[in-house]
Amino acid sequence: MTSSEAQNEAQKKIESLRSEIIEHDRRYHVLAVPTISDRDYDRLVESLRDLESKFPELITPESPTQRVGGEPTKLFPQAVHHVPMLSLANTYNTGEVEDFAKRIRDMLDRDPLEGYTCELKFDGVAMSLLYNKGKLVRGATRGDGTMGDDVTPNVRTIRSIPLALSAVGKDAKKYVGLSFEVRGEVFMALEAFRKLNAQREGDGEPPFANPRNSTAGTLKTLDPKEVAKRPLQFSAYQLRFDDEKIEHVTELDTHSKRLALLKDFGFPVSKETRVVNDTVGIMDFAMHWQEHREELPFDIDGAVIKVNSLREQEQIGFVAKSPRWAIAYKFEARQARTRLNGITLQVGRMGTITPVAELEPVALTGITIRRATLHNADEIERKDIRIGDMVIVERGGEVIPKVAGVDISERPKSSVKFVFPVNCPECHSPLVRPPEEVNWYCENHECPAQVTGRISHFASRGAMDIAGLGSQSVEQFVQAGFLRNIADIYDLKDRRDELIALDRMGEKKVENLLAGIEASKNQPVARFLFGLGIRHAGTSIAKLLVEDFGSIDAIAEASEEAIDAVAGIGPEIAASVFAFFRDKRNLELLERLRKSGLPFKSLTPPRAKANATGHAFQGKTFVLTGTLEAMTRDEAKEKIEMLGGKVTGSVSKKTDFVVAGAEAGSKLQKAEELEIKVLNENEFLKELSK
Repeated sequence: MTSSEAQNEAQKKIESLRSEIIEHDRRYHVLAVPTISDRDYDRLVESLRDLESKFPELITPESPTQRVGGEPTKLFPQAVHHVPMLSLANTYNTGEVEDFAKRIRDMLDRDPLEGYTCELKFDGVAMSLLYNKGKLVRGATRGDGTMGDDVTPNVRTIRSIPLALSAVGKDAKKYVGLSFEVRGEVFMALEAFRKLNAQREGDGEPPFANPRNSTAGTLKTLDPKEVAKRPLQFSAYQLRFDDEKIEHVTELDTHSKRLALLKDFGFPVSKETRVVNDTVGIMDFAMHWQEHREELPFDIDGAVIKVNSLREQEQIGFVAKSPRWAIAYKFEARQARTRLNGITLQVGRMGTITPVAELEPVALTGITIRRATLHNADEIERKDIRIGDMVIVERGGEVIPKVAGVDISERPKSSVKFVFPVNCPECHSPLVRPPEEVNWYCENHECPAQVTGRISHFASRGAMDIAGLGSQSVEQFVQAGFLRNIADIYDLKDRRDELIALDRMGEKKVENLLAGIEASKNQPVARFLFGLGIRHAGTSIAKLLVEDFGSIDAIAEASEEAIDAVAGIGPEIAASVFAFFRDKRNLELLERLRKSGLPFKSLTPPRAKANATGHAFQGKTFVLTGTLEAMTRDEAKEKIEMLGGKVTGSVSKKTDFVVAGAEAGSKLQKAEELEIKVLNENEFLKELSK
């Protein structure tokens, strides 16, 4: 046999083995009905590996043998999401679910035509997968919603994620060659988690706290070969095409149809998903899984409810942080009993004083809890929590431990009421409590805990992402007197020798730190604004402000009313932002940061405000109802906002205009009752053209 004939024969055998292995992967991870033993499966993979070693020119990136490959990376590249990965608004009871459904009805003027999909809320790590022509090209974490870590080498090791799509369903073949994004959750099954921890303890390594932490930690591991040893799984929950206007793509007009297609592509999709018509169906689903979640082989912390129709999703739209057409129903927290040994106070970067319960260690939902939040002084008073009490601890939202109550029957006779301290535990300055607020504050701007918190926030991954400037380093530099505020970060280059002389530093570490500080000057303006730590101004608010004003200077010069007029920003946020830029200390800090070369102006022009000057829509509040022929509601909303207007979801006395399309419903009726000006579509288009 010639070498060419041998290679052709090997190619056929390799392709046959790959197809067989991929089919067994699908049966195991997607259908949960394996047809061969693990040992037989391993033999197939070994046979393929042997053949590929003899004919390395036939190895492709999609081969099952390539799930573990590549050398460890030094840093994860950043990946920009084509469409932001938003979080979901949370609900906790039937009333809040009914409020959600009512808002949907008000926005659509009817119930959703295709009902709601109900899914399990996996307690894992959100993941975005990009496919082109049926092949995996990128895997990225959620990050801040706009930008995450490109963890493609690690994602390729997860066997339930197809490297090449199989298009099993008869209709799937016409979609498999398109470019699209698949979103889902990476998680670790409970039994696999327990085995992993047992192995770690046997090797003398500390166990992971819970499956979610082990999943997140694994995905951040820089060596894919190590990741491959961890039993990660994936469950897909969303499919979005790059070009949603392709004719046969528009046929996939419901979320449930797309979930079915994902399964046909070879993705694991939760078989517990259900389509329901109303809140009764939603609550039946949620209550069932709240009661039976212990029967599942993995952790869940709630249910996800989505409007099923994609057209209706588009019509309903989004708010700054989340879609309006979806919510998460969070399950009741699991509880445990333990002794409260003490109460300590934490000082936040804004000076907020948070009381913390020091507990007798207790196991709850797979982790050992030693500390829990007590929220504020009023909560301690309301629940009459005392040191020495037997307390009920729960994990709020299945994440943050909190003290839910006290077992009075086991209270020691010697117990006394807890008196909230009057001085800061860090700097001993007097604490103050503003009128109508529940929190106590330390107003000493130079309090070491606040300084450390503000600098750590500024350097964090969601803000300036300064490599080498974690919370421990910040604390060390503050104690050494090198850092008193965020502007001092950019003067550290002048302290190179002093930094090298510090404990746990050294020349290489300092060089990396200074390089990270210099690189941070290239961060987007919105990250810089978020890093300033303005109260109530999170990442989404910072992006809205930069999109609307275009620069830090423009925001600083804006009136409180102009800030409040930005869509998605309310009076409390506007007042906080306005006050920040009126504080002399903040202005001095900003001037130092400007001289250090930080980005004050966005590379993207601000929204077209010039067009709004003198326009009738400027500063006005709109409500859209019914169906417009010339554009979608989202397009109408965008045009109104570009002309200085604001769009809200419900009619009130503050509404200036109601735009009524075809089949306008209750909103039109309410507008007429309140004598609010109503524009039909033609009138609206005429006003737009002015």
